[in-house]
Amino acid sequence: MSPYISRKRSTLAIATAVAAGALLAAGLTTGASAQPDTDRAATAKAPAASPMQLSASVRSGLLKDAEAGTAATAGRIGLGAKEKLVVKDVVKDRDGTTHTRYERTYDGLPVLGGDLVVHTAKNGAVKGVSKATKASVKVASTEAKLAPKSVAKSAESTAARSGETEKADANAPRKVIWAATGKPVLAYETVVTGVQKDGTPSELHVVTDAASGKKLFQYQAVENGKGHSQYSGDVTVGSTKSGSTYQLTDGGRGKHKTYDLAHGSSGGKLYTDADDVWGTGKPTNTQTAAVDAAYGAGLTWDYYKNVHGRSGIKGDGKGASSRVHYGNNYVNAFWQDSCFCMTYGDGEGNAKPLTSIDVAAHEMTHGVTSATGNMEYSGESGGLNEATSDIFAAAVEFKANNAKDKGDYLIGEKIDINGDGSPLRHMDKPSKDGSSLDYWDANAGNVDVHYSSGIANHFFYLLAEGSGKKTINGVTYDSPTKDGSKVTGIGREKAEKIWFKALSTYFTSTTNYAQARKDTVKAAADLYGAGSAEQKAVAAAWTGVNVK
Repeated sequence: MSPYISRKRSTLAIATAVAAGALLAAGLTTGASAQPDTDRAATAKAPAASPMQLSASVRSGLLKDAEAGTAATAGRIGLGAKEKLVVKDVVKDRDGTTHTRYERTYDGLPVLGGDLVVHTAKNGAVKGVSKATKASVKVASTEAKLAPKSVAKSAESTAARSGETEKADANAPRKVIWAATGKPVLAYETVVTGVQKDGTPSELHVVTDAASGKKLFQYQAVENGKGHSQYSGDVTVGSTKSGSTYQLTDGGRGKHKTYDLAHGSSGGKLYTDADDVWGTGKPTNTQTAAVDAAYGAGLTWDYYKNVHGRSGIKGDGKGASSRVHYGNNYVNAFWQDSCFCMTYGDGEGNAKPLTSIDVAAHEMTHGVTSATGNMEYSGESGGLNEATSDIFAAAVEFKANNAKDKGDYLIGEKIDINGDGSPLRHMDKPSKDGSSLDYWDANAGNVDVHYSSGIANHFFYLLAEGSGKKTINGVTYDSPTKDGSKVTGIGREKAEKIWFKALSTYFTSTTNYAQARKDTVKAAADLYGAGSAEQKAVAAAWTGVNVK
């Protein structure tokens, strides 16, 4: 029997959504579905410092309270008279501690690298502040010496020289304060849009000193992974009946929608079907890739909601969208904040859509990272950003427990993108791919983020599973440490919670590997206690990858 995707009719789906909080599967041959997997026993035992699952009204109330108190908060944490806080996100722990994430402005200008998180105890006392910059944000003047037009031309030239784009149009620069590195200065941020050489859209951000014209920083905002594939067998996805047809709109997961780009690069048509039976399991049927993308998105939504108490990418209960069949022979997938969407190519010969569970989770996690720690997609922070997507891609795959795609610590193992059957990345020993870093060194910030991510991927594997040889779900791993030390793993579930805790409450746009060590050690102490075995394991795993 050919794999296909079926769903219960929407009337039943709505009833079960009310009863169980999500859509339920029926008639699955693989035992796999994009349905909630709430473990009440695990929830009852959750550490006091673990995040609560906030209802839309509670979250909205917390955000409104934070917005109403931004001036008072700015004063309490010692910001200057010209500095203001802009609320971005909020996380509340089971013990009542609230972590409110803010962007910052100075004299009305955005402060890049000025983001911070204020940690407030249940009684309202400020417990601490995590800042992207320790420097005092202050500039002599907000009047720029350079004209925006000349800055735009310079930024476009920078993009062309760096090889980031084949074609580019520089959007109008905006004045900002650059505070991510060194002494804060007045600057321009220019977004150069276009197309990268492999066909991926480009949104290259170029930051230029407003007085000298010197380039201060650049990063690519279109965050992508390289080479994941599909096939999860017969699965269930969310659809909604509209008139006499069904739409691939998941009403139980924030109305996540799946679109067909039909080998174009923009727009797209929402998938519809007459009988609510989607795809054939073969890439020649255009619905098949949509099935895998929607299924992976559903699994990822459920994972963040049930494991970490986060409803949707931004925590606001709103779904993103997936777009499949991008371009021709496009061997990649990417996340864009600008469209709040994940986009998937069809691979070589348009025969291997990059829509596996792990790639869907990887791309969707880029959105979660953007809404939380928002580590800049460049240098060491970019490696941490990319690793976060790999870490939670593996976590979602394990949680899904799909018989056709068992959980593993391999990335891209279902598509033979290397031509020899090997996966794209290995978390137990990243250097197996020929490019990724196993351990930190002083050059880590100069390596492509897909390869510097190996340091954090390796850390996570060591923390979860430990060093040495191990076989999991039929896959054999052998993870070494830099200094030959033995690391004992604490289990994947605890490792996931520690990483998410650090991401959502401590990481900032400028977090590097040294800071990530401090933040995850602190997260482990929050969750499991100071001096706990879990906290010691975090430190040992970082030492194992040479982050000391």
